[in-house]
Amino acid sequence: MKKQTFSLQPFQPTKTDLQITGEITRDNNILTVHYRLKGDLEKIEIPAVEKLPIRKNELWETTCFEFFVGINDAPFYWEFNLSPSGDWNIYYFEKYRQPMQLEDRFESLPFNILRDSNALYLGVELNLDCLVSIIENLDVSITTVIKSKEGDISYWALKHCGEEADFHLRDSFVFAL
Repeated sequence: MKKQTFSLQPFQPTKTDLQITGEITRDNNILTVHYRLKGDLEKIEIPAVEKLPIRKNELWETTCFEFFVGINDAPFYWEFNLSPSGDWNIYYFEKYRQPMQLEDRFESLPFNILRDSNALYLGVELNLDCLVSIIENLDVSITTVIKSKEGDISYWALKHCGEEADFHLRDSFVFAL
């Protein structure tokens, strides 16, 4: 079992007191990611659960938890998007941002969301067998997009490698699992 804890950093300073922490674990070929968003959540646009979760595009236009998974030394990778509303999506890229394709090997992506007065918790556990072999080493990046109720968007990641916020840069896939 391989486990890493994380604390995400904003690309630029923000006006909020937010902290985004968590842990990621790969046990055999089961990947588990837990996020903790703490701070004044009243200032954050958090999509509400209103219906059964669906696969939906452009979740990153509001508050969205994300992670990226690639095989070590391979150009292709996957982007996983998890909205606090329960909506989700997975994209596959053959190389840096090209071409963006829906990953059709998943029909659902169930995850848990809990919220209290000053924290939001999101956890997902998925079997990677349909994507990668258990013997392949993975490079992973953990990210989050936060949209304030004022409309400002901040980009949070383990590491920011570009002159602009860009979660797709493979240099930012810093966890080896």
